Amino acid sequence: MLRFGKRSLPARLSIRCVMASALLLPLVGCTHPFFSRVKHSGAQPMASAQRMTTATPGIQKSDFGKTKDGLAVEAYTLTNTHGLYARIITYGATLTEMHVPDRDNRDGDVVLGFDNMADYEAHSPFFGATAGRVANRIANGKFTLDGQEYTLAVNNGPNTLHGGNIGFDKKIWSARTFMTVNGPSAEFHYVSPDMEEGFPGALDVTVTYTLTEDDALRIDYKATTSKPTIVNLTNHSYWNLSAMQSPTILDEVLTLNADNYTPVNETSIPTGEIAPVRETVFDFTTPHAIGERIDQVPGGPPVGYDHNYVINGKPGQLRIAARVQDPQTGRQMEVWTTEPGVQLYTSNFMKGEFKGKGDVTYVQHAALCLETQHYPDSINHPDFPSTVLRPGQTYTSITIHKFSVK
Repeated sequence: MLRFGKRSLPARLSIRCVMASALLLPLVGCTHPFFSRVKHSGAQPMASAQRMTTATPGIQKSDFGKTKDGLAVEAYTLTNTHGLYARIITYGATLTEMHVPDRDNRDGDVVLGFDNMADYEAHSPFFGATAGRVANRIANGKFTLDGQEYTLAVNNGPNTLHGGNIGFDKKIWSARTFMTVNGPSAEFHYVSPDMEEGFPGALDVTVTYTLTEDDALRIDYKATTSKPTIVNLTNHSYWNLSAMQSPTILDEVLTLNADNYTPVNETSIPTGEIAPVRETVFDFTTPHAIGERIDQVPGGPPVGYDHNYVINGKPGQLRIAARVQDPQTGRQMEVWTTEPGVQLYTSNFMKGEFKGKGDVTYVQHAALCLETQHYPDSINHPDFPSTVLRPGQTYTSITIHKFSVK
C-alpha cells in the first residue's frame, strides 16, 4: 500500500537497518532475512585500496543542451569523497550517468544513455527517466476511481505505459541542490496539471537524488494531489555493471528477494494471480546468471524477462529487493526499497538500432532494469496494493542503489 503521512518510513522500522539521520540510510551490514536465506555474496564496501582516489564531495551544474522546442536542459553532477559520481538532467529528472569503480579501481559508467539531448528525445526507451504519473501498464488505457471512469492515451499495444504519450520522462523539471549529512543532493520538482494525460488532480511531485558517503544512490519520491488520483513512480535506469565491457547482461548474476511474481497475459497485463516462483524460470531467490534460463521465459517474441516480482517483507518498510553482480568487473549493486514490487526487464526490445554514449551500439539484453513500483495495473485489481492518492495524503517512496565490489 502507499505510505501516507509525515514519515517516509514507519517508526517501527528496525534501527539496525537505519542510520539516525534525516535521510534514514540503511547500513551495509544490516541484518535481513534475505541474507539468511541466500548465501552472502562476499562483496565488500569500496573501502581503503578498493576505493577510487579520494575526491572532494560536491555538486556541479552544467548545460545539457536544448529540447527540439528550444527549452534549456540542465545537468547536475553529484560526487562523493570516494570518487563515485551521478549525473541527472532536468529532462525527465533522468539519471544519465552513474560512475562506479571496479575491483581494479577502474572507473566505469554503469547506466545506459546518450551524450546529447537530441538522442534522448528521438530514441530513448525511458533511459534513466522518472516514469509517471503511473509507471508500468494500465489495461486498455482505462480505470475507474470513485465511480468515475477515466480514459488515457494508449501507447503500448492496447494499454497505457509509463504515464501515456507525454509522461514525466518527457517533462522539464525544476531543480535545486543542497548538501546533506550523507552527501550531495539534487531535488527535482514538477507539477502535473489536472487531467494531464487523462489523470485527475494536480499532482505536485518531488524526486530527490542523494549520492551518499557509503556509495549508494538514494532516490526519494514525494507527491500530493488536489483531487483523488493514482500514482506509481519509479526510476527506469538500464544497468550494465560491466560498464559495457560486455555488450549484454546475460552473464551478470541476479538474486531477487521475491518468492512470488504476478503472471501476465499476452499484452503484459497481470492476470491478478500471485504465483510462486519456485521451480520456474522466474526463480531468482538463489543467484542465477540472467542468461541461464532466459530462452525459456514464456511469451514473446522478443525473448526475455519483463515481469513484476512481489518483494518479500512488508510494503512501506525499507528492505532489500535485489542484488546484481558482474563476475567480469566485480561490481555489485543492491537495490533497497519501500515499494511492494520490482519489475525485472532485460531490454528485450532493443535491437541495435541506435547508438548510445561513447558511440556504443545497444543490442538486445544490453542492460537490465529493476523498476521498484506498485504492481502493474493495480488500479484495476482491488487485491493489489493500492495506488490511489487523495487530497490531504502524501505519497512517499524510497529506493536505494548500493554499490560495492567483490
